Amino acid sequence: MGIRSTASRPKVYIKTFGCQMNEYDSLRILRLLESCGYERALSYEEATVILLNTCSVRRKAEDKVYSELGRIKKLKNRQSNFILGVGGCVAQQEGHNLVKRFPYIDIVFGTHCLSRLPVLIEKAFCGDKAVDVSMPAHSDIYPSDSYMPHSSQISAFISIMHGCDNYCSYCVVPFVRGREYSRDPDDILREVTNLVDAGIKEITLLGQNVNSYGRTVSPSLTFAALLRQLNVITGLERIRFTTSHPKDLSDQLIDCFAELDKLCGHIHLPLQSGSDRILDLMNRGYTSKEYRHKIHLLRQAVPDISITSDILVGFPGETNDDFRETLALIESIGYDDLFMFHYTDRPGTKASQYTAKVPYAVKIKRLSMIKEKQRNISLQKNMQLIGKTCSVLFEGHSKRGRGCIAGRTAGNKVVNCKGQPERIGTTAVVKIEKARIHSLSGKLI
Repeated sequence: MGIRSTASRPKVYIKTFGCQMNEYDSLRILRLLESCGYERALSYEEATVILLNTCSVRRKAEDKVYSELGRIKKLKNRQSNFILGVGGCVAQQEGHNLVKRFPYIDIVFGTHCLSRLPVLIEKAFCGDKAVDVSMPAHSDIYPSDSYMPHSSQISAFISIMHGCDNYCSYCVVPFVRGREYSRDPDDILREVTNLVDAGIKEITLLGQNVNSYGRTVSPSLTFAALLRQLNVITGLERIRFTTSHPKDLSDQLIDCFAELDKLCGHIHLPLQSGSDRILDLMNRGYTSKEYRHKIHLLRQAVPDISITSDILVGFPGETNDDFRETLALIESIGYDDLFMFHYTDRPGTKASQYTAKVPYAVKIKRLSMIKEKQRNISLQKNMQLIGKTCSVLFEGHSKRGRGCIAGRTAGNKVVNCKGQPERIGTTAVVKIEKARIHSLSGKLI
């Protein structure tokens, strides 16, 4: 695949919406196009190709994409000499409808065709609209070239699987990402080793449900076994992962937290609701009692493990009693942090056809109540760390002011302290002196 014939090398600008998986996909796209002769553009204005990598898990994320397309239309009217492509989940969901709604889009590429993107771009340069939202063989999901980090990069994302088989009644992921497919473990180990050799200290393993990793590989390999293989890679300092489905959180994986020195003491374990009735309507596959037991086992293995979660309020049919059960469970568990959302219908999902919709004003009020409760819990959890020492991997300059650097603990807490820039990329011990809702401050020991 050659580059387009121009006086200078073509440039690509990629804007990413949504989750870490999309960020990872954007990096793979950039690496792939660089191998075809493209350079990275720093703005829309200097780009030969503009690509939007989109998310449709929540309506708000999808609306952001449409707003961005409106802004790009103005640029297209002023200078029409660039190719505009839309990829990711919105592209997979809408397909040809995107081109009908926004005729100035040149390329629509789905979640399974990243490796075919250079061909689609060449087609667009020839004046043809290019739409590809097919879901072919799984081997096409991952472009062959690994993304190599910038010299200043400390951490990196690694996709270990694609798609989801759970079909939670509110979630569009199985429809836009396809069925669950685990990546070959040798391919994962090779990419991690290459990244570590390039200077990466910390990796985050990505998947819609990493706990079910390995079901499609032969011979079968559990997620816990994969973690044990990664843990022995020389030079790798930290391992993280997201997202875990509670129903698939195994005892073997819990043991990994206690036994693997590089596995960070933090887990993101989405609850969604504290009401068993709502959990059943959501098709989550566990009860609040079963979820609480998983938390107990995690804290038994690692008493100071940091636990975060997702909460979805205003699910169709959610009553005041259901909501109170969620509030009570949040308080009893004591999460370090929460990611909170109100329910919106997503195309094709079972819940979008449920008729007992919760009024918008009620959803917003419930969301506000949970946010306030969690702010207090997060602050209390962080204040318990005052006077204690934490190992911090410094990732960059702090927003707290000059002479300050910032990093994260193994428990994923952001820590700011005074330190020389040379400390960035290294791990050091910090004594915590101040606590805020979302960060800590201290001094180097």
